[in-house]
Amino acid sequence: MSRFAEPMARLIEELRKLPGVGAKNAQRLAFHILRSPAADAEALADAVRELKARLRLCSICNNITDIDPCIYCSSPTRNQRLVCVIEEPTNIATIEKTRGYNGVYHVLHGTLSPLHGVGPEHLRTGTLVARAERGEVDEVILATNPTVEGEATAGYLAEMLRGMSVRVTRIATGVPAGSDIEYADEVTMTRAMEGRREV
Repeated sequence: MSRFAEPMARLIEELRKLPGVGAKNAQRLAFHILRSPAADAEALADAVRELKARLRLCSICNNITDIDPCIYCSSPTRNQRLVCVIEEPTNIATIEKTRGYNGVYHVLHGTLSPLHGVGPEHLRTGTLVARAERGEVDEVILATNPTVEGEATAGYLAEMLRGMSVRVTRIATGVPAGSDIEYADEVTMTRAMEGRREV
């Protein structure tokens, strides 16, 4: 038998489904919502409902958006011929923070991971390939994470785009700024040495 009334137990169980929220955090959140004014709880519920009702994937790049095409794909000031391929929509914010990229994006919504049953058919690559085949892209930047899955995905995409009239590049990886070389693993140090440039 549950220690909590059924509505509280149900809310705790739903909150536990969120990433990074364990049983204790779910209980804290549920009690916070219970103690909050009814208007705050309604605002939270409305925000979740609106999120599910209004957001969709951009028909060009697969970014999560409330307008189609998204703000990047429809922007007249961005270089539509330069496409940065990323794993998840959250990666866009990281790249945008640099203020040095003015192209558009293509979101895969994952990486190749045979161990987890994720094959090429699970990645959203169709519109990227179609744009490259139509000659609408000059360069594709592969900005997948430098993990085993990210590297496999980058290799797969590079091979898929080979033979098309598009330049395919990979983001540089290596020792992060502000860190100590002493703590870099061998893969990171190898990438740093391979990616060296003139100064």
